[in-house]
Amino acid sequence: MIETNGWALEPVPADTTTVPPQPRYSYTIGMPECHAFPEIIVFGLAPIAIKGLIDLVVEQIVGGVEIPRNVPLTGLLDNDLRCIFSPVDLDSHAKFFDTAIKWHRGGSFEVLQFVWPDRNGWLPNESGFDQTLKIVQPLIGTFV
Repeated sequence: MIETNGWALEPVPADTTTVPPQPRYSYTIGMPECHAFPEIIVFGLAPIAIKGLIDLVVEQIVGGVEIPRNVPLTGLLDNDLRCIFSPVDLDSHAKFFDTAIKWHRGGSFEVLQFVWPDRNGWLPNESGFDQTLKIVQPLIGTFV
């Protein structure tokens, strides 16, 4: 996939043996080299849906759009729903990125968490967010 797209998506299945259970997630490998953009992690969605989201992000980057960090972004998702790209402290959350760490050969790289809204448009760090989705989308990004 990296050879054809310049980046790959690494899906990781849910792990129900941990407390709390770890939801499924996927992350990119190769974004910094291909698009001069951090790797991206998304929790709680199917890999095919995440691939579609990442394709939208890549389209924006290639088009010259600057993706802000820690700022609600409108226009990427349908119906003007907001999302956030939140920086992840790789030292604290390395366990999520085994394959990326190997691919980057232990070198440093940035990661952003793509944070998606609930059906009503609330983001997980907002009081109106559907609390039943918090276990599906843990926040590992740093919000300021």
